[in-house]
Amino acid sequence: MSATVAPQPNPYLRLVRASAVYDLVVTAGFATPWTFAILHAALNGLGAATGLGTLPELDYMQVLYANLMGSVVVVWSLLRLTAPLRLHGLLDGVARALFSTWMAYALTQGAPDLLWGFLIVEVAWGAAQLAPWLGRRFRNR
Repeated sequence: MSATVAPQPNPYLRLVRASAVYDLVVTAGFATPWTFAILHAALNGLGAATGLGTLPELDYMQVLYANLMGSVVVVWSLLRLTAPLRLHGLLDGVARALFSTWMAYALTQGAPDLLWGFLIVEVAWGAAQLAPWLGRRFRNR
């Protein structure tokens, strides 16, 4: 008589899901003009309280771009959360490399130091999701 063994969840797919949860928590506030106004005020307060700098006053174009980014990231997060694939981890890692590049560029242009916290987390998630793709064994599975 053989025992039935439940399949073990793929650790890489758990990582893909975890990054999706992080993205949902961090970017959901960017998805609507109303939630972005609240988030902007909260980040300003945090930046002022910690001495990391405040954000510029909101204008309609900043709100539009924040809402577009927030909406896309929320949908992308839901896909990775509900139907994760290894390919999603690769693509998310590439997207995080791009986001990190633009955050680093913004910091060189005078963006508030508050952005450093986001940059560090983006780099960490990106490295975690891209590292396995550098090994032959993972790619050839």
